[in-house]
Amino acid sequence: MGSRRTFVLALLVASLGGALLTGTGTALAQEPAPPPNPSDDDLRQSRETVDARAGDVARLTSTLAELDSRTDDLQAALAAQRETAEAALVDLQSAQDAATAARKRAEAARIETQAATVAIDEARARLDEIVSTTYLQGLDTGPLGLLTEATSPDDLLARAEYTDLIARTQLQAQEGLERARVEKANADSSARAALEEAKKAEAEAATAKAAADDAVAAAQAAARAQAAKLAEVAAQRADVQRQLDAAESADAGLRAQRSRFDDWQRRMAEERAARERAERDAAAARVASAGSAAVRGGAAVRRVIDRAMSQIGVQYVWGGGNGRGPSTGIPDAFGSSLNRVGFDCSGLMQYAFSGAGVSLPRVSRNQFHAGEQVPVSAIRPGDMVFYQNPGAPIHHVAMYVGDGKMIEAPYTGGNVRVVPMRTKGLLPEATRVL
Repeated sequence: MGSRRTFVLALLVASLGGALLTGTGTALAQEPAPPPNPSDDDLRQSRETVDARAGDVARLTSTLAELDSRTDDLQAALAAQRETAEAALVDLQSAQDAATAARKRAEAARIETQAATVAIDEARARLDEIVSTTYLQGLDTGPLGLLTEATSPDDLLARAEYTDLIARTQLQAQEGLERARVEKANADSSARAALEEAKKAEAEAATAKAAADDAVAAAQAAARAQAAKLAEVAAQRADVQRQLDAAESADAGLRAQRSRFDDWQRRMAEERAARERAERDAAAARVASAGSAAVRGGAAVRRVIDRAMSQIGVQYVWGGGNGRGPSTGIPDAFGSSLNRVGFDCSGLMQYAFSGAGVSLPRVSRNQFHAGEQVPVSAIRPGDMVFYQNPGAPIHHVAMYVGDGKMIEAPYTGGNVRVVPMRTKGLLPEATRVL
């Protein structure tokens, strides 16, 4: 955006100055012989023609700048809607996981209930067997019969021990039956609670899914609308550019200025690309040589920045990237598909900070709360900076790398890049994790 505005401002200056010089020069070049002496009216009309052309170029330059600003605003609005849709998908996955866990607990409780039922049946059968045996054998086998029929002191002692054994056996059977009943009641209660929890989780999952579907549908509808707006802006800009080119063609001096500017811009782009390649390769080499050893303090910050810088040039993919590196993203109406691999803004942050053992949340608005908030005026390399539109949630995150610059995965069609830190939409607080 900055270079484009510099360019159009340069065109304005050139049009105001170069048009005058070229108009005079052209008039002289077309005269093989001394021309007739022009009247004052001819000179006035010539000056008005040059001034009108310069005014047209100035108005076209202003229109171009306005269209560029509108394009950036549309991109920011689309990014915010995508973040909302992705956050809803994260909520849906959490609810579905909770429902699955609840169903597993319900199944475990059901198995415990079955086991408790079997235990009750076994305890009841054992008690029934003891009572039946005592009944069938008559009173003589009962405690009184055994003791009264003793024939000697030793026999009496033996009969008493046998009586105690029968009593203890019957008591154990009764206690076992009571324990089994308690366990079954507990298992039944756990099963009911687990089933209720599963139903509640299922309802929450259904609500979250409906919200996610609505959010995704809204994001897709907004994306289509934004695509139409962007196409309209692009068509307007192309038309303005054609008008500007026509004005430049009528003015040889302005055309030369444009050529010199294009050469400078191309040279600057090549030098910038070379610097970015060098920075990327150096960062990648440091990441590779550092290995996976744990680091702290400044070394941790350096590793986080290096991991982000090592991904310069990787394409933007909505929903792409994680702690392990670039990945496939979420298909959308702009051509993203599951065979595209790259990063979105929050995915790049996840990958960078994982090198220091930090696990960040998936979306940018949650990453804002992942560390200490510090004023942007006190920002340090390795801090995360965030952007939002007025009255809307956070939709973008980048990492400050020093010297007034930040690294980011910008938007669809762009690549991971290092740019001057923008101030439009910038939150006054940054997040410091390390």
